[in-house]
Amino acid sequence: MRVVVALGGNALSPSASAGSAEEIRAALVRTSSVLAELVARDVSLVITHGNGPQVGRILLQQEAAALTVPPMPMDVCGAESQGQIGYLLAQALDSELRARGLPQRALCLVTQVIVDGRDPAFRRPTKPVGPQYDEVTAHRIAAESGHVFLPIGAGRWRRVVASPVPLGLVEAGVLPALVGTGHVVVAAGGGGVPVVEDGPSIRGVEAVVDKDRTAALLARLVAADLLLILTEVPRVQVGYGTPSARSLDTLTVSEARELLAAGEFPAGSMGPKVQACCDFVVSGGSRAVIGALDEAVDVLFGSAGTSIVP
Repeated sequence: MRVVVALGGNALSPSASAGSAEEIRAALVRTSSVLAELVARDVSLVITHGNGPQVGRILLQQEAAALTVPPMPMDVCGAESQGQIGYLLAQALDSELRARGLPQRALCLVTQVIVDGRDPAFRRPTKPVGPQYDEVTAHRIAAESGHVFLPIGAGRWRRVVASPVPLGLVEAGVLPALVGTGHVVVAAGGGGVPVVEDGPSIRGVEAVVDKDRTAALLARLVAADLLLILTEVPRVQVGYGTPSARSLDTLTVSEARELLAAGEFPAGSMGPKVQACCDFVVSGGSRAVIGALDEAVDVLFGSAGTSIVP
């Protein structure tokens, strides 16, 4: 069975504010134990992951050193976080696989995702990145850098960038062959580095691609049987945060899309996950599941999580 696993930020850091390499390594011990158990059960595993807290810290570091070190553009920051997390994740998982005596190795591929330079998202940037600022500071940075900022409430502002739809992967020609070796591949972290095609060339753009939608694209590319989106919640809920909240075991694609259209799943949290699952199933996948990392084995075999089916 070939499975693409999309890891949320909780699998990579004990908290959004934790930033040291040792803190991330400690969190990855638990994550790697869960993932290695899937490999031990004859699952061919492809892993992708978020990078929100990590790329936010990179942007903070750049701001602090802006007077002495030229800042890098958003695509380079995304590549930096993808390499950073991929290295730590592959190392932790490889150690766990070796400890179990399993022959598979864990490999990391920094991946570029192709987007359309005319995507409407570039005219309406909405994806928050980096730290929060007060209004005066946000306007100053915007004037100096040309970055776009939007209010997020209570007098706080954040930079926003475009979040275009992923269309393909630059590495599409080699990824399936790499996955076919049977080793664990970590790819397209943070949604992949967004690039546009310019004739025979490609160039990075100031954007962040939603990691879950890229996970669905990756799953289709490698002909995965299942897409697992592992996060901090055990199941998808309707009425989330209200006294009438109800957990769901199974949704058909049509049911999921009706709930999405009704605004049941917010764009900033569960919405992209449910949409990605629908995308994968509609394209031929048998099942996609959203569930908790700690219950990954049960999620895989259908006794936990919320399954989205044809």
